[in-house]
Parts: sequence; structure tokens; C-alpha cells
Amino acid sequence: MSENPLLQPFKTPHGTVPFDQVKNEYYLPALKEAMTMGRKEIDAIVNNPAAPTFENTIVALERAGEMVSRVSSVMFNLNSAETSPDLQKIVREASPLLTEYGNDITLNEKLFKRVKTVYDQRNQLKLDGEDRMLLEKSYKSFARNGANLKEADKEKFRAINKELSQASLQFGENVLNETNEYVLEITDEKDLAGLPEFAREAARATAKQKGKTGWVFTLQAPSYQPFMTYADSRELRKKLFVAYNSRGFHSDKNDNQQLIGKMVQLRYDRANLLGYKTHADFILEESMAGSPEKVKQFLSELAGYAKPVAQKQLAELTRYAKENGFKDERLERWDFGYYSEKLKKEKYALDDEILKPYFKLENVIEGVFTVANKLYGLTFKERKDIPVYNPEVKTYEVFDQDGTFLAVFYGDYFPRAGKRSGAWMNDIQGQKIEKGVNVRPHVVNVCNFTRPTETKPSLLTFNEVTTLFHEFGHGLHGMLANGKYESLSGTSVYRDFVELPSQVMENWCYDPEALKLFAKHYQTGEVIPNDMIEKIRASQNFMAGMSNLTQLRYGLVDMYWHGNAPHGETVEQVESKVDSLVNLFPKVPGTAFSPAFSHIFAGGYSAGYYSYKWSEVLDADAFEFFKEKGLSSREVAGKFRKNVLEKGGTEKPMELYKKFRGREPSPQAMLRRSGLTL
Repeated sequence: MSENPLLQPFKTPHGTVPFDQVKNEYYLPALKEAMTMGRKEIDAIVNNPAAPTFENTIVALERAGEMVSRVSSVMFNLNSAETSPDLQKIVREASPLLTEYGNDITLNEKLFKRVKTVYDQRNQLKLDGEDRMLLEKSYKSFARNGANLKEADKEKFRAINKELSQASLQFGENVLNETNEYVLEITDEKDLAGLPEFAREAARATAKQKGKTGWVFTLQAPSYQPFMTYADSRELRKKLFVAYNSRGFHSDKNDNQQLIGKMVQLRYDRANLLGYKTHADFILEESMAGSPEKVKQFLSELAGYAKPVAQKQLAELTRYAKENGFKDERLERWDFGYYSEKLKKEKYALDDEILKPYFKLENVIEGVFTVANKLYGLTFKERKDIPVYNPEVKTYEVFDQDGTFLAVFYGDYFPRAGKRSGAWMNDIQGQKIEKGVNVRPHVVNVCNFTRPTETKPSLLTFNEVTTLFHEFGHGLHGMLANGKYESLSGTSVYRDFVELPSQVMENWCYDPEALKLFAKHYQTGEVIPNDMIEKIRASQNFMAGMSNLTQLRYGLVDMYWHGNAPHGETVEQVESKVDSLVNLFPKVPGTAFSPAFSHIFAGGYSAGYYSYKWSEVLDADAFEFFKEKGLSSREVAGKFRKNVLEKGGTEKPMELYKKFRGREPSPQAMLRRSGLTL
């Protein structure tokens, strides 16, 4: 163990993970040793002869198991961003061990008794707000994880958690396998008609990488999206669409249908065991929304606004398609992106081919750094000597306006076979104050953007630009964290509040002043012209009704899976019920999105996908405050930093929002911005 780098002090800049020294064979031994240490720390709390106090029980519990958190954080981060069959096998073995470790803590009767003793005295204790929140969260953590159950039910609870952790891992692996295994190989150049040069060049590079001739398209977003948007071949668009939307739905080794049924049933059984009606009731108790009924009402009301707008937009798009040679009665899903892009170009003289030259990745990164500097006074300095888990990863030191070190930031931007699809932010090290020292966070943004080619740098689509700003907003929530306790710090907030910092950052992608900071032609250095900025702003709500319906469809399916008692319904039956409310397209046989819906079955958004729309209400309302005072207003940015970004989960979200805004949020700002009024 003395040679295992995961268990030693990290002798690296800012104590960053020595990825260059970490090998797969180190994880399990390190984790087992860390759990032994963690159990000893728990035993010390339980066997303390002194009466339970906030310090010797609640704070001691918060500090216990720090080595377990360190090892598991490194392992799970890599399993998402740089996995391999070996690492997946290790994680499958480690996951039930970690589940058991967590269960051993929350189901420890003597430990819970000490926690409850302190909790019952809470009104007599002289605690500040952050201490009170930690006490409340600690008590609820036990209660919501089976501490009040009878012994026989505790064993059922353990078994359910163990099965769920394994099923969730398997679900994610199956989606990754399906994504990696499919290729659309094109050898006849006529089949590339309509595709811009950037898409063709990327497909040539992919073919070369895979040892094939011609052009290869994959189910990775930078390959899939341009094909669906530009390819003239309707037949091939359909082929790729069906491949993408049937991942995990083939009744083969990567099938996720039975896993969904199993996970939904297990989550429901666990909620019942804890005294909740459904999994959604259990999850939403700890949310701003508060209940499934409130979420369903919220989504239904939004659908009421979005559906008529979407119907009008789809009718307009159908007319346009027919005027331009479309022969069928109605558009199919694989037609939507293609014809909407053509209509958008006709309406606004704008498309990704025109915009991409202005969005060189390095410039966009510099741009988001500059926006963070203007708002919060932050500066970013690249470091070449911080170890990384892949040569493509960039690392930066982050400093406050007074030169104080704030964080380490990792940027990982390109798709790889070992990286799951999508984009996300993680902490590799969380923020806390320990022994008077403010331990600063190490934050990673992981994305899957368009790669450089042999002739061009990485040029982003506008959607990729907004994604980068979105994930950076999450990053700021982590980097600016300033609390006493890691479990309340940074993004450790209610799920329907966590998207506020990320979504509010997207607004600067449409701001002329911000765009001119980074949108510069990669060849000429020309700043993006004013008329192009106006077109971007004018097209912001293009097909907003349709895109809102898509998001609502995901949210409603999530609530259907988790807000009802399971009745053994198939994936197709569940999706059909939701589609009757919010889907304007015909059913496509052999496709379903639930079997690849990693957010809710392999991530942390079960009964929480609605939070993207919920947070839109918050972010649109928050951004109107910036607009009132000026988009670079240090006054408003300072309030947002102080009351949202720094506070994490130290107070209830609505209280934090009201301290920032001076009132509760109004949904009208979101409806105005999204154009959800006829």
C-alpha cells in the first residue's frame, strides 16, 4: 500500500491527481484500504464515550471516509471520460463494495442514535445556518437511507441498492457499446450530397482512423448531428436516425429494456420500503418542486404553451418542405433537422457552415474565460505540468481578482471510444474548509465537440458553443464554492436548482459584446460581423416550440417511469402514452429513446429531468436582472456569486434566489425568451 499513489499525499501542483502514476491495478486495493480506514473513523465516532455533540458526531461524520471519496472520485471520473474494458470490470467489482460501505454507515443503529440525539437538540444548540443545514442533511441522509427500517427491511434495502448500482453501470456500458459499435460507411461520394466540407473532412478522418476507405459517420454527436442536418439522402438520414434511436433496444447483449424494467421496479420498491408512494415522491421531497404533482402540473402547463406554437412551426416547416420537393404527406423525425436547417438559412441567411469559422475552440475557451473575468474578476493560467488522464486534456489554474488561487480547471473536449457521449462537469476534488484551510476544488468539464482535421482546427457549431458555456457555468458553481463542508459545497444542491448557474451562462452566447470577444474567423481574424450577430439573436427562438416539446417529452417519460407504480409496461407502451400528449411525429417502428436515456438510468436525474425546464424559469428571470443593470454589471454578478455560486447547498434554493433577485422567480421571462406565445 505504501507504493499505491492513490493512498499517498499527492506531490503535484495543488495536490492534483497524479494521473501519470495511477494504474488500473491500484484502484481496488486502494479502495479496500480506504474503506478500512473509513470504517475505523466511523467506529471512533460510535465508540466515543463522550455525549454526542455537533462536533464529535456530525462534523466527525462529515470528515470520515475522505480517502474513500478521493479514490472513488478518480475512478468514476475516468470511467466516464477515459474508460476501458479493464476499468469497467474494476468499477463493476468496486460499485457493490461502495454501496455496501455506504449502507454500513447509514444503517448503523448506534451511529444513527448519536446523530438523532444531536438532531433532537437542534433548537437548543447555538449553530449558524450552515451548521444547521449540515445537521439537517446528515439526519435526513440516514432517514432517507433506511435508518428507521426494521432489521429485515434493512437487508432488503441493502440488496436493492446493490442491484441498482450494478444495473446503472450496466446500462451505461450498453449505451457506450452501442454508440461505439455502429458505423455508417459511405464509399460513393454521391451519398455525401448536401454535406458541408467540414462534415466530409471529419468523416474522412474517422474512416482513416478506423482503417476504412471513403467516409465514416458514427453515432457520436459531432458526426451524427451534421449528417442529420445536411445530408440530402433521406434514406441514409433515416438509417442513421434509426441506429441512434434504437441504441439499447435490439434485444441483444447490449439491450437495456429489461434493465429499465428492473431499475424502475427496484426504485419503486425502495421508495415503498421507506414509506413513499413512488420513487418520484422520494426524490422530489428534496427539491424545489417538492412533489410529483407539482412537476406534472409544471410540465403540463409548459406543454400547453409549447404545443400550439410547435404545431404552427411544424405546419410552416411542412409547407416549406413541400414547396422544395418533399413528396410525402408529413415529415418524419429524420426530416426535421434537415428541412428546419434549410428554412433557418432561408429566413436568417445563417447556418453552421457560415458560423463555424468564427468559433475556433481555443477562441471560445478564451472567450468564456474573458466573460468570467468581466463578471467575477477571474483569471485562468494554463499549466503544462499538472498530470492529465489523456494528452488532449488542458489544465488551468484559476485566480480571483485579488490574485488568490481559487481552483484547478480541467478541460476535456473531444470524443473518444472510452468517453461516454454528452457533456458534463465533475469535481475531482471538492471544496471545504478544514483545520482553518480553505481546500480549493479541482473541476473538470468533459464534452464531445468537433475534432480538428488535417486542414482545420476544431471549429464548433453554435450549439457546441452554448454547450461549452453551459458546462462552464457548472464549472463556476464548483470553482467559486466557498463553504465549510464539502457535502454542502459547489453543485451539492437540489437537482432542480443545479442547472441555474449553467443555463444562465448560455445567455452570453447571444450577447454582441461577449461574442465579439471570441467569435473571430480562424483564418482572417475578422471579428464576427454585426449583421451575423443579429441573425444569431433573431434565430434564437427558431423552432423553439418544437425543441421545448422534445425536452418536455423527456421530462414526462421520466415522470411516467418514476411517478407511478410499475405495471409491467413495455418501453414502447410508456413512450406511446407520453407521445400522445407531446409528440407531433409518427411513431418510428424499432426505435425508443428510454433504452439510451442515460440521464435517468445511468446518471443522477431519475425523477429529475424536468429540472432543465424548471431551471430555465430561474435562469431567464435571473438574466433579465443582468439585462436591467447591464450584462457586465459587477453589482449583479457579485450578488449572483455571493448568493448562488459561492453558497452551494448551505441554504434552501428559493431563499438563495430571493437574496439574489429580491423576489421569487417569474415564469414570464422564460415564456418571452422562448417565444412560447402565439
